[in-house]
Amino acid sequence: MGNESKLIISSLNNELIDDINMTNDFFELYGRVVPSLQSGRWSYKEVFFNKTRKTRFPDDKLDWSQYINQEDKALFLVYMNNTCIGQIRIIKDWNRFCYIESISTKKEYRGSGVGTLLLNKAEEWAKQRQLIGMSLETQDDNLGACRFYVKQGFTLGGVDTLKQSYNPNIETTLYWYKVFK
Repeated sequence: MGNESKLIISSLNNELIDDINMTNDFFELYGRVVPSLQSGRWSYKEVFFNKTRKTRFPDDKLDWSQYINQEDKALFLVYMNNTCIGQIRIIKDWNRFCYIESISTKKEYRGSGVGTLLLNKAEEWAKQRQLIGMSLETQDDNLGACRFYVKQGFTLGGVDTLKQSYNPNIETTLYWYKVFK
């Protein structure tokens, strides 16, 4: 991104609701995380697929008013030149973590720092509420997302082999945590 383009983070308001799903672009699935628990610590290996495939999540259809001016949840949108290029949706979870319900960046801006900017905003929000960290989940077949979260300081904290039983492509749901120091 050039210096001539300024990024602006906005909290969700009624005028921005139509922009929420604008960042829900396709992404590539090129490998899987295979977790292992030994002596109470999670580790994992990466396995690459023979063939890459593209996917995208269904557009969210929630009552977006529930994320406007709330103490226990928020949705932040990143704009460049009045175009929404990223979003993060977070809640204050029961376990005193900021749970990241959703994070996405327009395809052409991935790798440019937008995701990091959004995670930093979520961390700021969480610390203002005296939360102890951030958490999220990914599917084992989304190696790109897993690598991004590890790069951002998240560690694998647990797995669930039944949550995605309906989906033959997903063997395991992975739970990632970043505990504040």
